[in-house]
This record gives sequence, C-alpha cells and structure tokens, in this order.
Amino acid sequence: MPVEPVQAQTLILLAVFANLLVMAAVVVPPLIGRRGPFRTTSFGRDVPALPPGDLTAAAADRQAEFDVFGGVPPGAYDRVVRIVSWVFILASSTIVAVTGLWADNQAAIFALLAAAGLFVLVVHDLLPTGALGTAKFVLEGSVAITFATLLVVLTGRDESPFFFTFPLIVGGAALVVSPRVTFGLAAAACVAYIFAIAPPGSGGLQPRTVAIVGINITALILLAYVAMVIAREQRRARDAAIRLSTIDPLTGLFNRTFFFAAVEREIARSARSGRGFCLLMMDLDELKTINDRHGHFFGDRVLRGVGEVIRSGGRRIDTSARYGGDEFVVLLPETDPTGAFVLAEKIRLGVAELEVDVAGSTIQPSVSIGVVSYPEDGRTSDELMITADSSMYRSKRAGKNRVTGVPVMDEAAVGRAGSSEPAGPVEPVAPDESGGPDGTTREPAVVVRERADNTV
Repeated sequence: MPVEPVQAQTLILLAVFANLLVMAAVVVPPLIGRRGPFRTTSFGRDVPALPPGDLTAAAADRQAEFDVFGGVPPGAYDRVVRIVSWVFILASSTIVAVTGLWADNQAAIFALLAAAGLFVLVVHDLLPTGALGTAKFVLEGSVAITFATLLVVLTGRDESPFFFTFPLIVGGAALVVSPRVTFGLAAAACVAYIFAIAPPGSGGLQPRTVAIVGINITALILLAYVAMVIAREQRRARDAAIRLSTIDPLTGLFNRTFFFAAVEREIARSARSGRGFCLLMMDLDELKTINDRHGHFFGDRVLRGVGEVIRSGGRRIDTSARYGGDEFVVLLPETDPTGAFVLAEKIRLGVAELEVDVAGSTIQPSVSIGVVSYPEDGRTSDELMITADSSMYRSKRAGKNRVTGVPVMDEAAVGRAGSSEPAGPVEPVAPDESGGPDGTTREPAVVVRERADNTV
C-alpha cells in the first residue's frame, strides 16, 4: 500500500510530539526540584539499609540496580540493548539498500535508522549507567514503538516485513519490567500498529489486511504473556535464592555472610564520609544448659525470641544477623559509642523480659553484649570482630547479662604490658529488676568505656 506524503508527515509530527511529551515528563521535574513520575536510582552510590521487618526485600534492595533492571545487572542490560539495537539497525540498513524495495522512502528510512542509532548511543553509552532509573524504560519504550510504527509506515504498512519489531520490543521488555508495564507496552504497540496500518482518513481495510493485522496482534499479545510469565517466575526464583543465601532460617535475621558484606560496605562508606559506626556482638547466656535441660525445641524458641527482640529493637538503617549458634551481631551505621550502648542496653533489657513457658516452668534468657566502634577499635572487619568478641567475653566473665565496651588505658597505663584495667571508672547502668531464672535479682549491667579525650 503506497504511503501518502501528507499521511507520513502527519504520523512523524504526531510521533515526535508524543515523544517530546514523554521526555518532558521524565526530564523536567528533576530540573525544577520536583520528584518525577518515575523512580530514578544512581547506581554506584550508597544504598541505605531497609527495615529488618522484611529481610528479603531488604536484601534485594541492597542490590538496587538488580531490582530496577528486573534482576539483570545494569551493565549487562545496556550491553544487550546495544548489541540488539546495532545489529537490527545495520541489518535493516543493509536490506533496505540492497533490495531497493522502498526506493521512494529510502532516504526517510535511513534517517529514521540513524536517529535510532543516535538515541541508543546517547542513552546507553553517553549517559551514566542508571542515570534515568526506571524512566529509561519509559523513554526506550516510547521511542522504540514510535520507531517501529514509522518503519512499518515507510515500508509498505500491511505488507511491511518489519512488524516483527513490535514483538521484539514487547517480548524483550517483558523479561525486565513488571507485568503492569508489559501490559501497557503491549497495548501501546497494538494501537501503534493499527494506526500504522490504517491511519485516520485511509478508508476501509481489505479482509486480507484485517486477517493479517488480527493474526499479528494476537501473536504479539501471546508473546508478551509468555515472556511476562517467564520473567515473573524468574523473579520469584531469584527472590527465593536471595532469601536462602542471606537469611538465617531459624531467627529470620541476616546470616554471617551477608553481615560481613554489610560491614565491608560500611567501612568503605565511613572511609569516604569520615563518620564512624559501631558494632554489637552478643551471646545468649546458658543456651547449652537450656538445650540440655529442656531440649533443643525450646532452645530454638529462645533463639527465635531473642532474634525478634533484636529485630524490633534496631533502627531502619541497622543490620542484624545471627553470627553463630548462640551469637548475634548488629551493625549500627553512623552511631557513636553512646548511642550504641543505649541500643545494646535496650536489647539486653528486652531479652531479660522474655519468658518461654516450658511444662510448668519458665525460661528467662539473658545476653552478654560487647560494643566496639570504628575506627577506634579496629580498621578492618576482622579486627572489629576480634575486638567485639573480646568485649562480649569480658561481659560474660564479669557475670553475664551486661553490656561491656573496650577498656582504654590512659597514658600512665600504656607502659604496663598486658594490663586490661580500664582508664577510667566503671560506669554502672541501671540494674535489671526482672530477676533471673532462679528468682534472684540480676547484677547490673556494666559499661566499661572512657577515652582519653573524655568522649564516650
């Protein structure tokens, strides 16, 4: 079917206007200080920790770039789009030039392919990776559908061999974006294809054309559905893998592998910002006695209860993990020792208030907590963990059920090798009045911390 010049010009103007509107909706709001309609993520920057209430989501959000690109690393996404786009542009240019089937529109087709190549170059090579965030999908989808529509118009409409461009766009996007976006993209592609075949004022369609359009649109929708289902199952499998690899199944806290990665990230962030952080290591007192006397079932109940206290006592930016059998750790970003001791005492008191009923008796657990800070008590994750372990065992040797920091010697004590006496007086914390398992009042927790510069 020949293309009328007036119709072609009208389509091009409408396409350009529609894409300008989309680009304005994406680009203008950030320029005037307002939030755009789409989330943007600057990859390579620090991603704050999320609340531990939904640890699977938190683990996924710590790899935010994977979420924005549907589980595909942003670098791999850009590479795939570049390869597909350039191969398509070069192949189409070669076919148009060699066959000469559309000699009247050849210049317009080459101009369209060149514009598509320029767009790919700017978005996937010149702009920083992830600079547009999810807005990249909107821009790419809008431009790609416009490109496919104009290409179909310029190459014979219903006789055009380039209809497959629409399924390529929709099917590829379905593997990355959400089902809702896939549905919208498929609907836009169907409307654009119909508009390309039968623009306003073109008259009625032949039955053969109607059959071709109907079959093509059906195939497009089915392909989008299949790709959408496959992508959804892949995301579910990925989320399950993330949970298995980062979450302790008994307590629901992070595991030690994830925790060490979080510590390394926090060390790097602190080195850049100059703001320190603290780390808590805690040990559940007498877990072996509980297991031996009441059984591992009730020991697990105690562990779960302690994990819940730690989870609920932490802040949104904290990272709580089960370090070992009866040991837990908490990473406290941008926290000074005073704040760390306050949170540690909150956790200690929360655990002391736990009551686990066991066949007519009650288990009242307690924890011994050690507190360390970066960079004073260690500049690497190993040094911090060793110091935290020592502080925790200092709490246990002092009578358990208490919070203890690292003893810091004053200048007069520096020469006494092997001495572990604190530089300043020991500061008592309010005693726990809840009583121990035997009904006696527990010893008050003790904080051992006083630096030479009088900072706590």
